[in-house]
Amino acid sequence: MSYIPPFSITSRILDLVSLISEIIGKLEVLAPTAITPKLRKANKIKTITGTLAIEGNTLGIEKVTAILEGKRVMGSIREIAEVNGAIKVYDKLSTFNYKKLENLLLSHKMLMEEILTNAGSFRSYNVGVGGEDGVVHIAPPHGQVSNLMQELFEWLSVSDIHPLIKSSVFHYEFEFIHPFIDGNGRIGRLWQSLILYEWKSIFSAIPIESVIKETQEEYYNALETSESIGESTPFIEFMLEAILKACEDELKNENNVPINVPIKRLDKILSFIAENSSITIEQLAQMCKVSDKTIKRDITKLKEQGLLKRQGSLKSGSWQLLKEE
Repeated sequence: MSYIPPFSITSRILDLVSLISEIIGKLEVLAPTAITPKLRKANKIKTITGTLAIEGNTLGIEKVTAILEGKRVMGSIREIAEVNGAIKVYDKLSTFNYKKLENLLLSHKMLMEEILTNAGSFRSYNVGVGGEDGVVHIAPPHGQVSNLMQELFEWLSVSDIHPLIKSSVFHYEFEFIHPFIDGNGRIGRLWQSLILYEWKSIFSAIPIESVIKETQEEYYNALETSESIGESTPFIEFMLEAILKACEDELKNENNVPINVPIKRLDKILSFIAENSSITIEQLAQMCKVSDKTIKRDITKLKEQGLLKRQGSLKSGSWQLLKEE
C-alpha cells in the first residue's frame, strides 16, 4: 500500500467508537421486524434534505417529499435538479461497492448529470474552496487528482481499521482532494454513509446528514482544523460525535423500528427487479448468492411491506414494484 492517510487514534475516538457500537447493538436487537417502508422513506427524505441544505439548497422537507412523489414544486431549476440527482443516487446506494472508484464516479454522474456537462469526471483545472474569510483550501493540482483518488481507494480497499474511523478518514481525504468541480461535499457524505451501511445495515435508518446540517459550522471548522495540522484526527472526532448524536436520536425515537433482517439484500432484489421485471427466483438467488428458498422468503417480506407484487404466474408473469406510502 503506497499511501496511508495521516491520523491519530485518540482516547476520545476510542470512546466514541465504543459508545456508537453499543447503541448500534441496542438498535439492532430492539425490534422484531424490519424497518417499515414509511420510516425508510422518511429517513431518505431527511438525508436528502440535510445533505443538500448543507450546500445551500433551500428546498425543505415538504418540497423534497413532493418531488420524491413525482409532484411539481416551485423552486429554481438547479435546486430541483439537485433533489432529482440526490433521489437517484440514494435510491441506488445499496448497489454501490464502496471499494470501487468507478462506482463513486457513477454516483457523481447520477447526482450531478442535470447540472454539470462533465458529471462523473474528475475536474480538469485547479480550484480553491471558499469560506467566509476567502479561500480556505487550495485543492491539489488537477493533474494529480486521478492518482490521488486511486491511492485513496487502494487504502480504502485494504485498510482494516474500524469502519467508523475508516469512513471518517475517507470523508476528510476526499474533501481534501476535491476531485470534482461541484458536488464534492454531497459525494463525500454519501460515501461515508455507504461505508457505514456496508458495516451495519441499521445505518439506512440513521440520517447522519441531518445532524451535520445542525452543526454545519463545526463541520467546516473540523475540515479546516484538520488541514491546518496535516491530519484528519479533528475531523474524525467531529464525525464520530455527529454519528453518536444521530444514533442517540434514533434510540430515543419511540416510533423507530430498527433492522434485524437483511435490508441490503432486499434493496438489491428490488434493484434487480427494477432492471428486469421478468427476472426469475433462480436468477435472483444466483445474483444475491443465496438459496432459492431464501429469495422466496425475501419476496414474501417485500410483498408484506407493500413494495412488490406478482402479475401472472411464476413461469410467464412479471414483477411489479409498488410505490412506498
